Amino acid sequence: MNFADRLMEKIDQKQSHVCVGLDPRLDRIPEQIKQKALERCGKTIEAAAWSLFEFNCGIIDAIKEHAPVVKPQLAFYELYGSAGVEAFEKTVDYAKKQDLLVLTDGKRNDIGSTAQAYADAYLGQQEIWKGKKLKARSDALTVTPYLGHDGIAPFLKNCEEYVKGIFILVKTSNLSAGDLQDLELSTEDKLYQRLAKLVVEWGQDSIGQRGYSSVGTVVGATYPQEAERLREIMPQNYFLVPGYGAQGGGAEDVLPAFNDDGYGAVVNSSRGIIFAYQEEQYSDDYQQAAEEAVIKMKETINQALAGVDKLVWS
Repeated sequence: MNFADRLMEKIDQKQSHVCVGLDPRLDRIPEQIKQKALERCGKTIEAAAWSLFEFNCGIIDAIKEHAPVVKPQLAFYELYGSAGVEAFEKTVDYAKKQDLLVLTDGKRNDIGSTAQAYADAYLGQQEIWKGKKLKARSDALTVTPYLGHDGIAPFLKNCEEYVKGIFILVKTSNLSAGDLQDLELSTEDKLYQRLAKLVVEWGQDSIGQRGYSSVGTVVGATYPQEAERLREIMPQNYFLVPGYGAQGGGAEDVLPAFNDDGYGAVVNSSRGIIFAYQEEQYSDDYQQAAEEAVIKMKETINQALAGVDKLVWS
């Protein structure tokens, strides 16, 4: 089994293509969690970091039956220095104990030994003392491709050696993505299309038992027409699809990311699930609201897939 096989196994278990983004923002975390943190740690950076972890645990408990994978965004933890990084690591450990895959959103890349260090930190292992190795916690990592193959090669190596995955940025969900990604090349391809062809090449040697590569791609829900073209170019690469919900993407927008076999994509929502308790349509209890929101998203996507004969579960 490769990473894609592991992911698809979890998708089948939950009958869900939902990825929940763990992007905690201190000003949106329920007051009772922050008050408890202040009582424990006072007005310190450790109290802020503890709030993130406590909130994440509640979200994980609420969504674990309905989502195969969670995606913590490193920036929201690095904000709080070493205490925040510890909260990230504890979050990953807790998610793994709850039988979830963890896709770390770090958008890492570099060249040479630095790229290898990133790959080892998130997808491999590193020797800390003779005979003592520290294993990476994450199952997958987002990676930027703009340094070329030598910036990707260490990640590919670790995907193969440690049964991990990467998702390479190709067509991102932000409004200005086209400033660079849509540039036309002399081949008449757009830059994102050329990147897609490179991703296919890079992932060709890591096809799993179920026909998908451990090398995936990031394709925003806000660009469904581009996703349709990319799916033609990349039939064996899994898509991570951000932009659902708060960024404007809906169930119909994510359909082009799926193959005819009903697989090929996990759709991410962060704010729309973890802060659902602040929306009138959901409970004001943050855990109950998160569960309501993830179930609604799962069912909405499955219904849309059924409407185009791509739902794999009867």
